[in-house]
Amino acid sequence: MILETFPVGPLQCNCTILGDETAGEAIVIDPGDDITRIHRRLTELGLKLKQILVTHGHIDHVGGALKLKRLTGAPILLNENDLPQLDLMDKQAAWVGVPSPEVAPPDDSLAEGMIVGLAAYPAQVLHTPGHTQGSVCLHFAPLNLLIAGDTLFAGNIGRTDLPGGNGRQILDSIRSRLLTLPDESRVIPGHGPATMIGIERERNPFLRGGF
Repeated sequence: MILETFPVGPLQCNCTILGDETAGEAIVIDPGDDITRIHRRLTELGLKLKQILVTHGHIDHVGGALKLKRLTGAPILLNENDLPQLDLMDKQAAWVGVPSPEVAPPDDSLAEGMIVGLAAYPAQVLHTPGHTQGSVCLHFAPLNLLIAGDTLFAGNIGRTDLPGGNGRQILDSIRSRLLTLPDESRVIPGHGPATMIGIERERNPFLRGGF
């Protein structure tokens, strides 16, 4: 297995490459920027990209997806509830102070319960609205791994003051969908360091007393 996570773009979004050396295949999660670097790494590893998975429609996570698709032919998957976020891309770019990237509707929706990823490393889609209405997390149960997007961070939760955000909803999503996972589940958030479900259950100040 190949598992590499590295920050991309001015907002340092965590982009993840998950690869199967035997099959020569990979997925990329949240290619928000630095697509030349991502594509070069896939080439270095000798992996064919099978899917581009986007946890939500904010510019720092989806901004480079279409460029990566054009380089590799891999389909883009994004939950359909975040299509309005793509319509706001010019405004999102203005908020961040960067040029607006070209975006397009995804090839498929990351719907609740859907199985995505690689044959050797499948993931179940967990719809976790709150940061945005289409936010999802990807649970790789055999790997005890959760790609959490901007729903859950080490010691924090996703912001809810942007269009589509809802504070009550994100807490409900975390408590009902994420804190039910095994304590030893490793969490790779959308930004910052990795953590574990058990640690967040015990120490995250936003979640104390609510589960």
